[in-house]
Amino acid sequence: MSLPINKVKEIIGKHKELEKDLSSTELDSKTFAKKSKEYSDLNEIIQNALDYSNYENNKDELEKIILDKNSDDEMIDLAKSELNDLDLNHKKNENILKIFLLPKDEADTKNAILEIRAGTGGLEASLFAGDLFKMYEKVCNKKKWSLEIISLSKSDAGGLKEVIASIKGKNIYSSLKYESGVHRVQRVPDTETQGRVHTSAATVAVLPEAEEVDVKIEDKDLRVDVFRSSGPGGQSVNTTDSAVRVTHVPSGIVVSQQDEKSQIRNREKALKILRSRLYEFERKKIDEQRSLDRKSKIGSGDRSERIRTYNFPQGRVTDHRINLTLHKLEEFMQGEIFDEVIENLNLQAQEEQLENLKT
Repeated sequence: MSLPINKVKEIIGKHKELEKDLSSTELDSKTFAKKSKEYSDLNEIIQNALDYSNYENNKDELEKIILDKNSDDEMIDLAKSELNDLDLNHKKNENILKIFLLPKDEADTKNAILEIRAGTGGLEASLFAGDLFKMYEKVCNKKKWSLEIISLSKSDAGGLKEVIASIKGKNIYSSLKYESGVHRVQRVPDTETQGRVHTSAATVAVLPEAEEVDVKIEDKDLRVDVFRSSGPGGQSVNTTDSAVRVTHVPSGIVVSQQDEKSQIRNREKALKILRSRLYEFERKKIDEQRSLDRKSKIGSGDRSERIRTYNFPQGRVTDHRINLTLHKLEEFMQGEIFDEVIENLNLQAQEEQLENLKT
């Protein structure tokens, strides 16, 4: 499906309009900031748009030289070479502009809430959940993202039953949103005496971190229960009722928080998680309505879907949504080649969106 030239001309026209607007001294600071962001985004692809719109004229000029009987052989060869380059660049520009024109996900620029829970596999699953969290910590360190643990529950084996963290930086959600789903591990546990490979799993959920302006929570919709914090094995770790359980009655979403000694602080953390879960809950309802007639292998974010397998004996990591297998498991767990997988997932998602635009 070729890109309609009128769409490209709209980009060029909008760029000129914004350029004119930004030279005005009558804009208030809020409008100026909004238009500056829009202008900056268009600036990244304006040359692609200009080249795309000039393609037919440039092509005609080169073809005239090639067909002109007065052109010498050297001139014709040069024109043919330039025409070949022009065609290649035209296709490249078309793909860049198509991706730019795809509907934007408003949540892509947001920070994220990362939730990891041990799944099937007992203590080994909790150890794997801990390994996954360490991997994401390493990715954050490499990318200079900040990671703050909101709540953490350890298992008897030293792994993690559950961990919830807030990750802040540039375009965090767009980088991590395809991590939601079931992550399966195949390896020989330390406790295994026969050398048998065991399979266990952990569930990852990545939510866009919602601000108060994104989700308004009414006090009347909340039921807040307080209770005494407990540690591993159920022993009390606090002599006061500092733990908080917040239930959002209309949706039925429940969040418990007990990491802090302060009941107020636990309530703040619980509301932060609740706000993000509600935001994602509403987003999913809208997405489901939009995508009833669309097929997507990777964009569902279904937490029950097996998305990736980490096979330690073979040293491989496989992403099942895009049939990508890398025999670089150790590097992946160190956060070294995380970007390679994310780039492939983003490319697949873009291809699916482009395909959906045709239908």
